Amino acid sequence: MDEERIISGRPREDDAAADPAMRPQTLREFIGQRVLRENLEVYIQAARQRGQALDHVLFHGPPGLGKTTLAQIVSRELGVGFRATSGPMIARAGDLAAILTNLERNDVLFIDEIHRLNPAIEEVLYPAMEDFQLDLVIGEGPAARSVRIDLQPFTLVGATTRRGLLTRPLRDRFGIPLQMNFYEPDELEAIVRRGATVLGLEITRDGAMEIARRSRGTPRVAGRLLRRVSDFALVARRSPVDRVVADAALKRLDVDAMGLDAMDRRYLDCIARHYGGGPVGVETLAAALSEERDTLEEVIEPFVIQKGLIQRTPRGRVLTESGFRHMGLVPPAREAGAAQFDLLDPRADDGDEA
Repeated sequence: MDEERIISGRPREDDAAADPAMRPQTLREFIGQRVLRENLEVYIQAARQRGQALDHVLFHGPPGLGKTTLAQIVSRELGVGFRATSGPMIARAGDLAAILTNLERNDVLFIDEIHRLNPAIEEVLYPAMEDFQLDLVIGEGPAARSVRIDLQPFTLVGATTRRGLLTRPLRDRFGIPLQMNFYEPDELEAIVRRGATVLGLEITRDGAMEIARRSRGTPRVAGRLLRRVSDFALVARRSPVDRVVADAALKRLDVDAMGLDAMDRRYLDCIARHYGGGPVGVETLAAALSEERDTLEEVIEPFVIQKGLIQRTPRGRVLTESGFRHMGLVPPAREAGAAQFDLLDPRADDGDEA
């Protein structure tokens, strides 16, 4: 369901054709993640000067922030080959062996969704990452024998949206762990203007900022909204795209000023109108909205919590004053301290709520 939303950070089928053209090709062209980018540049220069493979790199953070793009940039900056795969695609040890034995010296191997690797595959990967050797068992039963294959030095670049799901042995083998954070509106505005140039779209600074503000801090969402705004502007023959044109197009896409879509607002409206702003348990909300609990916790709640529109409390979800105002409602009068729930209060435990 998340992949169907235009404001989802996860890749969609309609992103495939547009992404390569809009992606930066070098670290200099990459916008945002300043500290990460500057540190990565130092690591790359040091590896090039030593003539050795870069230490293994782990990019972790929400989807759509540029982990795959940075992995490709790393290989270009190092001047080496690039091979990409994903955790679910490596089903057997033989699949991993085929990939590793075909790598040239100092090449970059990119594994997306590395947290989804099979544990048995991880065991094969450990000696490959540490000693550049591959230990394989060939045959079965009494005829089975162990074979050790020497590999060319390589750099493994892993990407994950859920770092906590990585096993500790695998996580500890990455010498360069890099956290990617959401982008600021001015960074997204620069990304939107660069994307407009690639698309041949004339856009004003305030038009680009209007798209940036509604992009949920995510470049992939910004690029997707830009393409849709471009469609509306082209059909309406409105050029350049200014704030008014962008706002009209985004309203038709059902993306509001904060970047919330219809699903987000339906969730907030349910808490506000049906449960007086809460507290209300997540299982109750899931039943009221006819959605799965996982959908609420993993798709809807992360962004609305980040924006301070709801709170998770021991007694359930509570709509904040900001949440009421965003929905155009008057916050209910609450007694002082009513929003602070006592963890030792026996009434706080209502089963499924927290």
